[in-house]
Amino acid sequence: MQELTSLLDKVIQIVGEVASIIKDAPFSTEEKTEATNIVTTNDLLSQKYLMEKLSVILPGSGFYCEEEGVCDCDKEYVWIIDPIDGTTNYSRGIADCGISVALLHNKKAVLGVVRSIFNNDVYYAIRGKGAYYNGKPICVSQNPFNRSILCTAMSLYKKEHAKVCDNIIYETYMQCNDVRRFGSCAMELCYIATGRCELYFEIRVFPWDYAAGYLILSEAGGIVRGLGDEELTFDRPSVVVGANTKENYGKLTQIINKHLKNTPYQE
Repeated sequence: MQELTSLLDKVIQIVGEVASIIKDAPFSTEEKTEATNIVTTNDLLSQKYLMEKLSVILPGSGFYCEEEGVCDCDKEYVWIIDPIDGTTNYSRGIADCGISVALLHNKKAVLGVVRSIFNNDVYYAIRGKGAYYNGKPICVSQNPFNRSILCTAMSLYKKEHAKVCDNIIYETYMQCNDVRRFGSCAMELCYIATGRCELYFEIRVFPWDYAAGYLILSEAGGIVRGLGDEELTFDRPSVVVGANTKENYGKLTQIINKHLKNTPYQE
């Protein structure tokens, strides 16, 4: 396979092309399963464009994508795509939304790109090569827990888990600086990677939401794991826990483990 650095440059270009296309393009919206779970015609446009272009730069690769049940994961190289992470934000003109593309090699994330749709910011990383924001190296902040901002959500698609989320968020909030709910996992993990925020917890997120952000935050010096300190996999939804430092990760994990003993869903 061609060098990852060369491949990364092409992915950044392709993702930038998609962002330019959908930034001001008209769209219609449909519910996928319920009112809280929507898809726009530009989600579908973005995914189709990405799949076509990425197939050209890496022939024979597979795809695992959010829309239309695309799951071709038995290849050596697999692209994990969220064509618009934060679709509700996008549909309402809220800037916290982006395009997320990760590349797996033998089930390990080796390349990740997250591109903001409305302000053209791009975050990216190659495994072992560090993380970057608009061409400049980035690293997590060293803020302690009491000066940290938690990025989180309330299990939008499975609201029966909201109470346990609320308990975790409340206990964390009482010990940290503040809480934010931006509405895009990919963007939030990148915000932690750049030092804008420090903590992350969400009870149920999908690989296309976190795959690229996981690599970017990890390469920026942060920690991203599953429930019980497990390594994240990229084949099913997962509890995701992240932090800027080992100390903050340990403290956040203690809070989560107090309220959440097991993953409360199968898929």
